[in-house]
Amino acid sequence: MSATPPHDLRARHSSHRGRVQYRTALNEALAEEMRRDPKVFVLGEGIGERGGSYKVTQGLRAEFGAGRVIDTPLAEASFTGVGIGAALTGMRPVVEILFIDFTMLVMDQIVNQAAKVRFMTGNQARVPLVLRTQGGAGNGLAAQHSQSLEALFYHIPGLKVVMPSTPADAKGLLKASIRDDSPVIFIEHKLLYLTEGPVPAVEDYMIPLGKGDIKRTGRDVTLIAWSNMVPRSLAAADKLAAEGIEAEVVDPRTLVPLDEELILASVRKTEHVVIVQEAVRRGGVASDLASIIQAKAFDYLDGPIEIVAGLNTPIPFNLALESACVPQEADIIRAVRRVLGRNACL
Repeated sequence: MSATPPHDLRARHSSHRGRVQYRTALNEALAEEMRRDPKVFVLGEGIGERGGSYKVTQGLRAEFGAGRVIDTPLAEASFTGVGIGAALTGMRPVVEILFIDFTMLVMDQIVNQAAKVRFMTGNQARVPLVLRTQGGAGNGLAAQHSQSLEALFYHIPGLKVVMPSTPADAKGLLKASIRDDSPVIFIEHKLLYLTEGPVPAVEDYMIPLGKGDIKRTGRDVTLIAWSNMVPRSLAAADKLAAEGIEAEVVDPRTLVPLDEELILASVRKTEHVVIVQEAVRRGGVASDLASIIQAKAFDYLDGPIEIVAGLNTPIPFNLALESACVPQEADIIRAVRRVLGRNACL
């Protein structure tokens, strides 16, 4: 597995294809891993004949057959249990749960079974399972199809949590997740599937879990964000640059394991921090990151840590209200100005 993050790979390899869609990058990762390892198979609702609701698995059944691309009934707990059982026998299943909201139906299987087996057997049994799902607000899908629930899985020992923001990260991290011997919760975002970006034309391209990335360098403030909040933070950083504020955008990419040193190094450089999460603020990952920074880099801080997060409310159906419930560029810009004492710019 390569230990080089994608920004370094771009420096080392000049060969790039044109811009690739996020969902296409995921599809490529699945196909490459299924060709490489016959123990890899995928299962979920509508992923075979339909190619998945977001077309991530399109074309896989034609190449690999119905025995490895398995359409399931609408029974998340049952087919997730099948995946865990298969993983215990040495297979490497990729289970798709259509919306992260529906993972509430599989919490016993994931939290009480998959996450605990390796510990309870003294490392004799492993669960190399990837649970792919997507979350976040967008498209007016309302309260039961728009949640950001990564904090639930972040809280559970034994699970790894991955949230890629770019096509390159999506491909490299999914391949690494499939090869990992621990259960991985791989969370995509509904608004990222059609986004495009370069993917290095590197044979067997992978990104190791636990390696974050600097998406934009800066000297004045560290913006920590993941998933769809990364492009939103980058857009905010571009506007702040016009005011003479250079924001560094740090993308952990994996919440568990967390690249603490990358985050702390940025904080020590800029001395100001804004953490951006789409999830509601209460009990969120951002609060834990703030705690880590306070404990390990307090002497470097030149002001309080700002958290920009979703409102503590279910996501409304109305598009205008939905937008008001999750962080927008303007919210990030205002938080940066506050932490830098630039309130006069508001």
